[in-house]
Amino acid sequence: MNYDLAPMEGITTYIYRSTFEKYYGGVSRYYTPFLASMHLSAREKNEVLPEHNQGITLIPQILSNRADEFLEITKALKDYGYDTVNLNLGCPSQTVVSKHRGSGFLAVPDKLDAFLAEIFEKCPLKISIKTRLGISDEAEWDTILEIYEKYPISELIIHTRLQKDFYKLPARPHTFRMARRLGVPLCYNGDITSPEAQQAALKADPDIDRFMIGRGLIADPELLETLTKGAPTRDKDRLQSFLTDLCDRYITEMSGGDRNTLYKMKEIWVYLGPLFVDAEKYVKKIKKSNRLTEYDAAMRVLFANCDMRS
Repeated sequence: MNYDLAPMEGITTYIYRSTFEKYYGGVSRYYTPFLASMHLSAREKNEVLPEHNQGITLIPQILSNRADEFLEITKALKDYGYDTVNLNLGCPSQTVVSKHRGSGFLAVPDKLDAFLAEIFEKCPLKISIKTRLGISDEAEWDTILEIYEKYPISELIIHTRLQKDFYKLPARPHTFRMARRLGVPLCYNGDITSPEAQQAALKADPDIDRFMIGRGLIADPELLETLTKGAPTRDKDRLQSFLTDLCDRYITEMSGGDRNTLYKMKEIWVYLGPLFVDAEKYVKKIKKSNRLTEYDAAMRVLFANCDMRS
């Protein structure tokens, strides 16, 4: 079984990816948070620079509904040495969807078809696609698959939800196997947070050999060990070292001082908090910290007083 780390805007930065690989590993491929600037911004360039991604396999992800924009970005990525890019047709955010980007592009199938025809004709790189099932009805999935069947997609990553489901409604694993008719490699994405969730997906399609995991892995960095070995180690020292190292790297490699680093670390704790037993008041202290010294002290108190859930 292969496992990929899903891109999560603001969280799975190059700093997070390389630090995660150092302490946990087990990820076959990492994906960048989406790139959306025709001429890559400084932040986007930092995400794809080869020197920032040594020792890992990285796939850049592009968010666009304009063929000229998509193709311009791929030219820059080719110059950096990439041979594959991923098209984001999965983001459910309303600000993205309202512009017919991300999963919002699925609402205009004729325009999506024309877009795909142009990029597959002209793009010098292999193109994989991360998709949702549609906007509001599972019946849309068949129409979307009819479009995908026309193109030499290198891989289809399927988040088994509709756009309207966001991340709140349950995943729909029964829809995954329909895409086998494309004859391309498939990757399952959507609520893989435990061995039981993985088994539910495999029950729907026993041929799954690759999972993409996002929030589940941020919330439990030992999740891949649980999925492959059957039980987590629950190594508090390793997790604390990982978070300390991550924070130190944000301080030294990212501009903006305490404020930006605190924002990054607090966002991670939104997911990590439930990993600890009776930790609510300690997590609240972390989230209320206004200085890195306060954050560090609050984190140390949490680790000293709370056990990790088994």
